[in-house]
Amino acid sequence: MPGLERLLAQVEAQERVQLERCAVRIAQEAGALVRDQRPDRLGVHHTKSSDLDVVTVMDTRSEQLLRDRIEAARPDDGILGEESGGGRIGRSGLTWVLDPIDGTVNYLYDLPGYAVSVAVVVGDPLTEGAWTPVAGAVYSPRVAETFHAHAGGGAWLTDVAGTRSLSCSTQSDLGLALLATGFAYDREVRRRQARIVADLIPRVRDIRRMGAAAIDLAHVAAGRVDGYWEQGTKAWDMAAGVLLVAEAGGLVTGSAPASAPGTAMVVAAGAALHESLRSDLEALQIDRVRAKG
Repeated sequence: MPGLERLLAQVEAQERVQLERCAVRIAQEAGALVRDQRPDRLGVHHTKSSDLDVVTVMDTRSEQLLRDRIEAARPDDGILGEESGGGRIGRSGLTWVLDPIDGTVNYLYDLPGYAVSVAVVVGDPLTEGAWTPVAGAVYSPRVAETFHAHAGGGAWLTDVAGTRSLSCSTQSDLGLALLATGFAYDREVRRRQARIVADLIPRVRDIRRMGAAAIDLAHVAAGRVDGYWEQGTKAWDMAAGVLLVAEAGGLVTGSAPASAPGTAMVVAAGAALHESLRSDLEALQIDRVRAKG
């Protein structure tokens, strides 16, 4: 959107670098908190959209830590957090979009596939298609990997081996593609998603279900999977990951050409694969609607 491009251009290059560094720092701090202080008998705080969608005490603690650090370092910025159910309106035109533990069910079961996702966006993150990321970080604390980027600066992975640049896969053949996906917590939506997987899996190399959208998008940026799609994702699930994929040379859209990613669909892949994956998913959705009708 031209308006978003104008807003993004108003954020100077040096500030983008500073925002990325801040995102990395606070994501790592929150990740260390949830990893190191995870209770042996982890309590469920409450449920959100369904009985399958849980919020832990550590989710809440992680988000509060992130909010405290942002308010101290960037008092004029807005904040939108997943667990708080709302946000703080800022004066700077920048909003921090936070997922304090992406992959909460993995975290509950002590599986390593969870992350802290921190992004800074311009525009309105509560309105689909009305925001674009400026900087972000996805920190996976159990494997000590930090994926990070700022607009125009490339995508990067920092781990125990150092820091290196990321590039999406160059795979162009959907039949040879390894894909990732996720499932909604709503049981009826899951049934529809499972039917799409059943239709798609005979025509691709394989499909992985990691359990955290932010990690899936980071893996697309790193070329670890060739593509990813999911329904039901919110801004906090994907804001940092969308930037990572774009800066690694990939594309992220909805199911329709040139549409913005949102709750209806997110499709991410390297540039050579994206259109064939997107068009197949769009066709499968249409076929399912026709079959239901």
